[in-house]
Amino acid sequence: MKAFYSDQFVLPLPPGHRFPMAKYRLLRDRVAAGLPQVRFAQAPAASDGELALVHAPAYVEGIASGQIDPQIVREIGFPWSEAMAARARRSVGATIEACRAAMQEGVGANLAGGTHHASAQRGGGFCVFNDAAVAARLMQAEQGRRQRQPLRVAIIDLDVHQGNGTASIFAGDPSVFTLSLHGEKNFPFRKVAGDLDVALPDGCGDDDYLHALDLALDELALRFEPGLAIYLAGADPHEGDRLGRLKLTQDGLEARDRKVFDWAWQRRLPLALTMAGGYGTNIDDTVQVQFNTWRVAAAYWCRWQNLPG
Repeated sequence: MKAFYSDQFVLPLPPGHRFPMAKYRLLRDRVAAGLPQVRFAQAPAASDGELALVHAPAYVEGIASGQIDPQIVREIGFPWSEAMAARARRSVGATIEACRAAMQEGVGANLAGGTHHASAQRGGGFCVFNDAAVAARLMQAEQGRRQRQPLRVAIIDLDVHQGNGTASIFAGDPSVFTLSLHGEKNFPFRKVAGDLDVALPDGCGDDDYLHALDLALDELALRFEPGLAIYLAGADPHEGDRLGRLKLTQDGLEARDRKVFDWAWQRRLPLALTMAGGYGTNIDDTVQVQFNTWRVAAAYWCRWQNLPG
């Protein structure tokens, strides 16, 4: 299974910053040690033209040069640096490559990504560019050059925070379906309606969450027939997450992942995986949740490789 990483870019964050930058390299080390079928590659940087499929050129240039509105930098939550700009491009590049791998092999993955709070004009919530949105648009463009049938993309966002940036980018676009299960009272406090939003109460546990997910996937299947799924497998619904406010266990989150991968497998639907949020009080808990997701992904990738012909 192909996996793309950008963890060589470690942002110079101030002491006490709440973003757990170390989780990306810790996850890659765990996957490398435990899943020998995963093949790693450094993510390429998304080009200006690829980013401009979604983002305003002035915003792309501002991030590249550092000439960006200080208010937007505050909303992003990372101080601007060359490493910040480079990592943001490569995080998008990783999801692009994960989608290409999924279209070829059934499953592909980004060891980071899921930057769903970035909209066309600005970033926010630790998100600079919207990797899933750019990748979806590029996959549509690439298929459009090969086939007359347009590619329809489902973005299944199971981060604990609502994907407001993704929803705003694809508002009114019938070729992309945005599904989000998220904490009702959590960030962002002004939600942007997607195609299907499921708001969950604080303290929601495994059984209620998984029932809501079953209903949401059923509704997605009734309303939309995608040719590609992009899955944001946030670790932040975990009960030990500092920013999550839900109460899913490790087992509950692994059951969540199996439901999503099985939903895609039953339809022989290529799926690209991104990791989205995870802010565990104990960083090892976040890495374990994410590793469990990768273990599920690798098992479904093997199913794809065993298909006849």
